[in-house]
Amino acid sequence: MRQIILDTETTGLSWEKGNRVVEIGCIEYLDRRPSGRSFHTYLNPEREMEPGAAEVTGLTWDFLADKPLFADVADEFLRFIEGAELVIHNAEFDVGFLNAELDRLQPPCGRIADHAGVLDTLKLARELYPGQRNSLDALCKRLGVDNRHRQRHGALLDAELLADVYLAMTSGQTGFGFDPRPVSEDIPAISEPGGVSGQTFVLHADQEELESHSRRMRQIAGKSGKSLWPD
Repeated sequence: MRQIILDTETTGLSWEKGNRVVEIGCIEYLDRRPSGRSFHTYLNPEREMEPGAAEVTGLTWDFLADKPLFADVADEFLRFIEGAELVIHNAEFDVGFLNAELDRLQPPCGRIADHAGVLDTLKLARELYPGQRNSLDALCKRLGVDNRHRQRHGALLDAELLADVYLAMTSGQTGFGFDPRPVSEDIPAISEPGGVSGQTFVLHADQEELESHSRRMRQIAGKSGKSLWPD
């Protein structure tokens, strides 16, 4: 599975009002492991930052003025995300801005959905933690992801934090157990017919544990009149 953890920074909160993307940060994961590939760029938004966005990101027009336009990096960006699943926190926001940027291109390059799938971690978090705060900072705190170095919002830094949060929300799994690469050189991989390999551990109950289990099942049957797990 190829996933791209993605975040953007913008000049303001509404692309409908003409706000633009000023930073894109992407990190590639293959089978839930970082591949070492990333895509990161600042962009000239052709307009000033709104005060609130400038305060949150620390970005200024003076810094962005000599950066490339979105049109200059669009082909490289689309090649990077092509065919992947984009993992985005509050995807509606980022995808809306990116689609607005794509709409400005000539010739047209379609929409984000034409190039990649999207998984919204905000929706996932709301399903897992209903009624709780589910901002990226709140999830970092809840899931034990260290974000003390996050003094301001930055697309690449936020993508790195989101990767850790996403893995933690989905059981902290770093692999699916079918990766041909051993997790540790100290533990040999066990290959199965058909080329599937992974780490296999089988633990058997000893005689004392089996006898304890039998006693417990008899106690349950004695109190309830039956046992769901016949001894």
